[in-house]
Amino acid sequence: MTSVSSARVLDHPARDEIRLENVLHALSDPMRMRVVRALATTHDELSCSYFDLPVTKSTTTHHFRVLRESGVIQQVYRGTAKLNCLRRDDLEALFPGLLDSVLAAAEGQDERLGAR
Repeated sequence: MTSVSSARVLDHPARDEIRLENVLHALSDPMRMRVVRALATTHDELSCSYFDLPVTKSTTTHHFRVLRESGVIQQVYRGTAKLNCLRRDDLEALFPGLLDSVLAAAEGQDERLGAR
């Protein structure tokens, strides 16, 4: 008798499939940057429900899908929760300094514009 796993697995690009233009597109949206910035502050996996984005649930789902399919985040199911983490090691290996530069630029922009 074979056991069939009911675990849901999400598609992610392999490291060598991650393309710069897709990463830059994913990071170009303010809501997605909000997610990336939050993930960058922790080594923990955060559930989708952790993020309180001022958009509809379907739009939030879209943003997470763009981040996952571009290779910026890894998503895994743990029970019924979908957990997220940055693919920092993959991004650093492919595009050294890119993520840290983008995060620093976002922080600088917030300071310059008086946000946060």
